[in-house]
Amino acid sequence: MTDRTVTESDAPMGRFERGLSLWVALAIAAGLGMGTVSPGLFETLAGWEVARVNLVVAVLIWAMVYPMMVSVDFASLRHIRETPKGLVVTLAVNWLVKPFTMAGLAVLFFEGLFADWIAPADAKEYIAGLILLGAAPCTAMVFIWSQLTRGDATFTLVQVSINDVVMIVAFAPIVALLLGVTDLSVPWETLLISVALYVAIPLAAGIATRRRLLARSGGDPGAVDRFTARMKPFSILGLLATVVLLFGFQGEVILERPVVIALIAVPLLLQSYGIFAIAYGAARIWRLPFRIAAPCALIGTSNFFELAVAVAISLFGLQSGAALATVVGVLVEVPVMLSLVAFANRTRGWFPEGR
Repeated sequence: MTDRTVTESDAPMGRFERGLSLWVALAIAAGLGMGTVSPGLFETLAGWEVARVNLVVAVLIWAMVYPMMVSVDFASLRHIRETPKGLVVTLAVNWLVKPFTMAGLAVLFFEGLFADWIAPADAKEYIAGLILLGAAPCTAMVFIWSQLTRGDATFTLVQVSINDVVMIVAFAPIVALLLGVTDLSVPWETLLISVALYVAIPLAAGIATRRRLLARSGGDPGAVDRFTARMKPFSILGLLATVVLLFGFQGEVILERPVVIALIAVPLLLQSYGIFAIAYGAARIWRLPFRIAAPCALIGTSNFFELAVAVAISLFGLQSGAALATVVGVLVEVPVMLSLVAFANRTRGWFPEGR
């Protein structure tokens, strides 16, 4: 991996994050407003999907992750073994900690603290939806979060790929254990199509673009950096458009059931910040370089919501509380992740190669 020091050009990042947070807030408001005023438009867009994977969102995610895929240097893969601790943190947090802390928080709130406000049958479904989110680490959006922290593109690709492989083996047993379900059927079509759309296709495009840039520039790596810098505005536009769509899809539900949405969001928020703290703290204790520490903490915090939504619908139905809980996970994720990106960038000096 290429070592990278922070230069003066990095200084405006704080202003950039604040500006981006403002634009995301405006995108949320726009999505809610448009979803309420023109629900038919968003119903049509929501219907453009294959195996619960929305094709419009997929295209926007391509715009977000493509620049980082261009930065992936396969020649540096051999250096991954020099920093195995990053992968250990990722795997331990995602599969030995996160599903169980999410289940514990869900039970604590919906069978304990919120029991007087929520019907027992609804509480069980909300718990199920939260468990599904906790057992599905991110596949796509982590690329944009890693990019915003200037994480190592090659390491991010490797950790996502390994998590996807583990997910094939571990997702169903963990969910079955925590939900007490014996006939759980993993929606393989959703899982495989998501990986193909969100990882394989943009990666192939990124590899082709990188090779072309290097060939035309005589092997100058600066050509790749200049290209990705030019593409960054499109990546941010893709993020904002995705936020508009996600909140537009659920605009009516949010406005009709704001209290329930808020209650579901509470354990999700605690889970997100808690998991980040565990992974980020472990990375700091192990003295991981910042370009590794940031993405390995962020991937556990983010969720593979397409898979969680698909399983919730197959097990409990489209109008179930479980499906609603997974949708709330989608809505909470972007603001939470932006706040964590901002925190990571402010604390990059805690890590080697982050000063």
